[in-house]
Amino acid sequence: MIQTFVAALMWVLVAGLLILRRGRTDRSITYAALTIAIAMTLNVDAIYVIVDRVLGATNLATLLSDGLLMIGLFFLGRATMKAGEYRPRLVRAAVGRSALFIALLCAAVAFMLTDRGPTTVNFMIDLGDQPWAAAYSIIVFTYCGIIVAAMLTLATRQLRLGKGIQRIPPALLLIGSASGVALCVVVIVMDVAHISGNLELMDAFGAAYGALSLLAFVFLCAGFAGQPVARYVRDHARRVQTDEMVKELEPLWRRATLLRPGLSGTNSLGLSMDDPEGRLHREIVEIRDAMIDPRVSFEVTGTERALLERAEEHLLGTGARGTPEPVPDHPAHGQGHP
Repeated sequence: MIQTFVAALMWVLVAGLLILRRGRTDRSITYAALTIAIAMTLNVDAIYVIVDRVLGATNLATLLSDGLLMIGLFFLGRATMKAGEYRPRLVRAAVGRSALFIALLCAAVAFMLTDRGPTTVNFMIDLGDQPWAAAYSIIVFTYCGIIVAAMLTLATRQLRLGKGIQRIPPALLLIGSASGVALCVVVIVMDVAHISGNLELMDAFGAAYGALSLLAFVFLCAGFAGQPVARYVRDHARRVQTDEMVKELEPLWRRATLLRPGLSGTNSLGLSMDDPEGRLHREIVEIRDAMIDPRVSFEVTGTERALLERAEEHLLGTGARGTPEPVPDHPAHGQGHP
């Protein structure tokens, strides 16, 4: 039931990202979400059985699902590195190609050395007492845990630097990432307990698996979906503020252009109507030109000068477009522990 819900949630996130992020040239996050959505879909029991039979009925669908999950996390990590300037060396190493290649290679070797038997939807429950099966799961979740920990570091910084509504997505991502790290730790402890024969410890930690999976995916998906929403709200508020400043500055600008006509004396002004910030910038430049041109006598009051300075600060302010966006990851395990 949890697997089906998580898969559905991921597809909702993919659809939301396709809508909310349309027009953006960098689609790394969307591609990563799509890859992880496919991985989670493979973890739905009915779909897993069908796919595994096509692959030979030896549980190769588990390797395919976990491999897609790791690749999806890799792309999310890479997208995060592109989004901001904060790139600690350990984080860069964690989301690097070398780390992914080594993790995939080691996981594949451990998986192939496992006596997998026929198709089972409870791969780690049925086979987790085998050393190679335990090694396989530990490798997969160690990699996932490292990636999610890197995303947790970035989300924490973005939460600290964010303002207003921009703090909501990184806060959601922080909770999701923390839950994801805890989930990976729980799975690794369960693997060690299983291989050592301590089934009581495995069951005790297993009780937290479902709750942590839901927390991780719900908050991570909410955080990812919240990023474009928060950006839209921020940009809309900035546009409204820009429009207001254009209106407030217009009387002063008209006086300036009557004395010293600039580019606005041509039809190019009409072409800038759909770009409030471009129009505001033009008004500021032409007012400043009139103020410093010795050929004209153009005086401004203290109130007008303060308004002009506020308009300049608005164009150069921290609310400008292009603020980097945060991106942590989605840990999960489909054919493993309950």
